[in-house]
Amino acid sequence: MSRLVSDKVSESFQTVVDPALDALNQAQVIDRLWSKDHRLWKPNPKEIADRLDWLTVPDQMRQQIDQLRHCVSAAKDMKIKDVVLLGMGGSSLGPEVFRTVFGSQKGSPRLWVLDSTIPGWVRQVTKAISPSRTLFLVASKSGGTIEVMSLFAHFWNLVSKAKGNHGGKQFVAITDPGTGLEKMARDYGFGEIFTNPPDIGGRYSVLSLFGLVPAALLGLDIAKLLDRAAGMAELCRQQKDVEANPGANLGAAMGSLAKTGRDKVTVIASPSLSTFGLWVEQLLAESTGKEGTGLIPIAQEPVLKPAAYGTDRFFVYLKLKGDKNHTLDQAVQALAKAHQPVVQFDLRDRYDVGAEFFRWEFATAIAGHLLGIHPFDQPNVQESKDNTNRVLETFQSTGRLPEQANRQPKDAAQDLSSRLQPGTYVSVLAYTTPSRSFETAVTRFRKVLMARHRVATTFGYGPRYLHSTGQLHKGGPNTGVFLELVDRMTPDVPIPGKPFSFGTLAKAQAAGDMESLNAHDRHAVRVQLGRDQAVTVNAITAALGGTSPSRGRRVILKKRPTRSRR
Repeated sequence: MSRLVSDKVSESFQTVVDPALDALNQAQVIDRLWSKDHRLWKPNPKEIADRLDWLTVPDQMRQQIDQLRHCVSAAKDMKIKDVVLLGMGGSSLGPEVFRTVFGSQKGSPRLWVLDSTIPGWVRQVTKAISPSRTLFLVASKSGGTIEVMSLFAHFWNLVSKAKGNHGGKQFVAITDPGTGLEKMARDYGFGEIFTNPPDIGGRYSVLSLFGLVPAALLGLDIAKLLDRAAGMAELCRQQKDVEANPGANLGAAMGSLAKTGRDKVTVIASPSLSTFGLWVEQLLAESTGKEGTGLIPIAQEPVLKPAAYGTDRFFVYLKLKGDKNHTLDQAVQALAKAHQPVVQFDLRDRYDVGAEFFRWEFATAIAGHLLGIHPFDQPNVQESKDNTNRVLETFQSTGRLPEQANRQPKDAAQDLSSRLQPGTYVSVLAYTTPSRSFETAVTRFRKVLMARHRVATTFGYGPRYLHSTGQLHKGGPNTGVFLELVDRMTPDVPIPGKPFSFGTLAKAQAAGDMESLNAHDRHAVRVQLGRDQAVTVNAITAALGGTSPSRGRRVILKKRPTRSRR
């Protein structure tokens, strides 16, 4: 097995972490976790114990390898060129890691992960594929997610009209037993129905069928991936020497440092592992962001000099051997020299992500124990869904969406600036189609915020983030400032069988989440994106004090004024 390094937190911070490790040892937390003792988190409810099968999933999934091979073989028989995953949150972020970290292996189809209702995004994927040569993975734990069902209706309609299509054989369901999706898959004659063990929460499901079906279709060695995960699981059974337990160590560091104010768990990853942070983001945010506390995960943030960071950070560096790590190595060394807490995990090759998936799941459960929260529920996620449904009902009865208060870029920038202080984080919530120019503009915006105000920054596409960081936004610490950026959703795409379009659904989701943020006294501003989305973001950045650069030019920061900090 590869060398998996769990370096100690910088010596000056080890005095914070060591008592947490001692407490885990004294309370026999590791043994109790493996025996699925729900009282580690809450005296009630007992259904916590019914969300812990991820502990043994590497062994369970070996029994599914034959069915996975059959699915891959059927795809080859149909000469499948593309696989489109229709899923949200826990059903999509793990496959996105496999897609970007491994890519399509020789002779295997391309994978598209479509976890959006933005019409531009739906159109992009639709145009990129040949409908009769595409396999669609319809993935939903609950079996009734509105985004997934809407996307299924769109692509079923597309395939049905395509010359030479294979009908239901081009669709595969991944869901829990007894769901509406399972029944629908039978009714529509799906080629495969994968029923996942029900005792695994969505965000802990990457090593289950939700992650392994797309991984197998990409051509990955599933047995090898499970072996790496099982090896880490074995290390995480260590109770007698808890310091040798890699999952417990990370969990103790996250939980204990968060109590000292270092609650921004900042993932720095080798270039090839960049999307791993997005998976960590959902895991930590949805698991711990509740009851007014929680870990605030920071993923894919620009890595700057130590002066850009406050005293609210804990850095985790995932380093892949052989990747282009030189610049990150220097940045991480500088952070450690600046007395920031940093740990580094070394991955021998890409298959070590299997081990890292398990390490982080185990660590999250440990951190949840130390923070005194229930890490397997998501009480505030349903709230935004209910708000969305209410907005859609208004649209269906009146033909119009509720009016939204949009701010001009300059006003939004001034509003955001006035709210920033040590410990704050700024979250960009973008309801638009991904593009290089837009993401470059957002990166520039984040750099200016970090350099001028020393605040942490997050960035998520809607509605994806509703199934990821949305729980943290409403249930976690009230230290977030939110910037919602909403596309015009034109041209739109209809949803077959529905009285509303994808654009209307996306706008309703944006409006519903804004209602939810306001209801929880979170500070949020909304800006309507123009025809060129990057121009709008650059205008906000310029108003913050960064120049408004021409496309592709680096931002030039004005000298930051001296300001007092607590």
